[in-house]
Amino acid sequence: MRTTRHGTATFEYDDHSVTITRRFDAPRTLVFEALTRPEHISVWFPADDVALHVCEIDLRVGGSYRYAWYAPGAVECSFRGTFLEIERPDRIVSTWLFEGWPEDEAVETVTLAEESGITTMTDVLDFTSREHLGDHFRETDGAQASWDKLEDLLAVLQTGPGQGSESPS
Repeated sequence: MRTTRHGTATFEYDDHSVTITRRFDAPRTLVFEALTRPEHISVWFPADDVALHVCEIDLRVGGSYRYAWYAPGAVECSFRGTFLEIERPDRIVSTWLFEGWPEDEAVETVTLAEESGITTMTDVLDFTSREHLGDHFRETDGAQASWDKLEDLLAVLQTGPGQGSESPS
């Protein structure tokens, strides 16, 4: 049985931003791929054990993305944004909007740094004001669950299914 880093994402807050840091036992190029390819995002992104019914990505500066799924109670949850910078496999900058709170748009900067096969992901969401940051990330269970699912997917991608890894949820 392999050990995991489940539940280890950290959340730091300042006046109008949240910084999420999470380490993955995978090379940075693979983490970048898992963060940007629809077939991977559809596996790990929704914290609920449901599939995305929308996973659209136009991975280029000026391109857009949209992810949507039905949470318990048949409530649609969806995120969208536009890519502002892409530096493979180190950095992605995009706008970020949870469509349920359209006034709370942020700029999200994801950086990936690898050392000895371990990739540290730093995800900064910078809102226009403290008011717009609100309580979006005060409840961290959903984000933790998504990052844990990403960790499980990365393990499968590295070893291949049926090679001793458990399938991702």
